[in-house]
Amino acid sequence: MVSQRGLDVLRVIVQDYVSSREPVGSKSIADRHAFGVSAATIRNDMSLLEDELLITAPHTSSGRIPTDKGYRVFVDNLTDVKTLSGAQRLAIERVLNESDDVDALLAHTVRLLAQLTNQVAVVEYPSLSGARVKHVELVSMGNSRLMSVLITDNGRVEQRMVETERDLTEEEITQLRSRINSAVAGRQLSEIADALAAAPEVAPALTEASARVGAALADQVAANRQQRLVMAGAGNLVRTEHDFQGSIYPLLDAIEEQVTVLKLLTEMGQEASEVSVSIGAEHESQDFREASLVASGYTSLGEVSRVGVIGPTRMDYSGNMAAVRAVANYLSRILDAQ
Repeated sequence: MVSQRGLDVLRVIVQDYVSSREPVGSKSIADRHAFGVSAATIRNDMSLLEDELLITAPHTSSGRIPTDKGYRVFVDNLTDVKTLSGAQRLAIERVLNESDDVDALLAHTVRLLAQLTNQVAVVEYPSLSGARVKHVELVSMGNSRLMSVLITDNGRVEQRMVETERDLTEEEITQLRSRINSAVAGRQLSEIADALAAAPEVAPALTEASARVGAALADQVAANRQQRLVMAGAGNLVRTEHDFQGSIYPLLDAIEEQVTVLKLLTEMGQEASEVSVSIGAEHESQDFREASLVASGYTSLGEVSRVGVIGPTRMDYSGNMAAVRAVANYLSRILDAQ
């Protein structure tokens, strides 16, 4: 059982190691922190922490560094999560409010979060299980092509090029657009196929074009229902390469492939506004065994998706948790207001 002073010693070991990347010794703790006890007493506390596998010596006669278990105890006992500065909050609000659509919003989100935390930032596209069609636009692109633009009520915009058997007149495009929107506007994405099948038939000259547009819409719906991530800040991970014992490239590849990250985010299962942390050896994936993931949920139309950061286990957990939580709250506010 770790005493309260032992937890306090662990806290300063984590904080000092994160800031300096140097193992932390008992004399350094006694000199720099107001514990009111001798270095020998601190050394005894550190010995108990080492017995509990919360800290370890990277080499003989060195100070101590936190283990993954130590980071976990530190995070679980974290009562002083940093608050963002007024300038940081203003930057979040300004950048995110400048976004015209969901794609731009999420792109701005990951770039901003990567800058705030100096980690890899990831954000999951909003869940569309409850999304409805707001409008379908058809635009002539010439050369027997149409652009089909699907717009959902949560601001998602998805485009597809449709090859037609001939150039359509503006009047024919208007007829197709009217037929499609009268059938699908206000419907959930899962209802589009049935709604189009039940729509009044078009003139024989438009049958082929109507079928092709319908197929394009089905592809758009399928694309929007898949889990997807937007990421930024891979360079931040490269700059922390010295925090990894092995190569960071398997981790970079795993992040780029998205599958493992999506699985981790789903397993964390956090609700909106709650921040969760997974650390090092807690991950099943070998590629993530030296990395930590800090994530929170945000809402869009009542559905929860996730935003977070990935970095080495030696990270500023308090600051990263504050940044992730603030960005998630702003995302929820913006998307729920649309």
